[in-house]
Amino acid sequence: MQKTQIFQKSSALSDRFGRRIDYLRISITDRCNLRCIYCMPPEGIELFEKNQILTFEEMERFSRIAVNLGVRKIKLTGGEPLVRKGIMRFIASLKEIDGLDDLSLTTNGIFLEDLADDLKASGLNRVNVSLDSLDNKRYGEMTRGGDLSRVLRGINKALEVGFIVKINTVVLDGLIEREILKLIEFGKERNIEVRFIEFMPLCGNGWKRNYFIPLVDTKKKIGQRYKLTPLGNNGVADRYGIDGGGIIGFITPVSEPFCSHCSRLRLIARGTLRPCLFSSLEINIFPLLRNQASHEEIEKFIQKAVYMKPEWNPVLRGVEDPKKVFIRNIGG
Repeated sequence: MQKTQIFQKSSALSDRFGRRIDYLRISITDRCNLRCIYCMPPEGIELFEKNQILTFEEMERFSRIAVNLGVRKIKLTGGEPLVRKGIMRFIASLKEIDGLDDLSLTTNGIFLEDLADDLKASGLNRVNVSLDSLDNKRYGEMTRGGDLSRVLRGINKALEVGFIVKINTVVLDGLIEREILKLIEFGKERNIEVRFIEFMPLCGNGWKRNYFIPLVDTKKKIGQRYKLTPLGNNGVADRYGIDGGGIIGFITPVSEPFCSHCSRLRLIARGTLRPCLFSSLEINIFPLLRNQASHEEIEKFIQKAVYMKPEWNPVLRGVEDPKKVFIRNIGG
């Protein structure tokens, strides 16, 4: 009874530590057409049956309730969100929600060339494209078979139809300096922000320390080539302007966690709420949505999830086994 009162007293979506929660990431599917080495173990993962994942109507209803509580940004993730049929109608329905300021999507870019026009017409604002190498061979190895040329055509098409595009690059130890510089020049030429992201031990194989490199080392290498002008932090990325034009960002969830200003809540395709990317803690909201529970009941569960949000990264604290947390199922 006491906990219920605490949830009800929360102002909008603020957690116990004073962080405002206004960003919802929705993993709309656990399916993906790639098998990236930092995302999926070699043996794959167990996929859910169609009747075990939320419908788009259920996700839309949840989103409306979350926006009513204070969410202002929604990002659609996967797996690969563009493999799920009906996504255009879903995007259009989210776009109609009063109070939602920003609607974006993260993708591996394989289907982007074919779908960019429809995505734009549906009302999507921005796209983040995962691109870890501009070398065909290395890209194929990292994605276990991905076609780099399709991704590059997809990026060009997204720019052509008017999307704001950002590139997300996971920096693994061994990503040579000239490749990093090529990605920066690629972004400069197209007016695309390139964001470098540390490897996170959430692929089912634990830490894989032979992959990890702290981005402070990458930043030093880049600083030897470009003058970096600080632009501040936009939530998770430490951003810099570079001489000659262009913007790059560094996302350091392992070496310099941004827990103190985390504003995120995650809805997973199978109907669970995740307060933290680095935690296996989740709340099952599937039965409520499937059985059309009242607005008030769902609202209480959202507030409960926010209340349960940990203050600090549980994996780094040593209280969570990273092998139990699969980024592929969470949506990043």
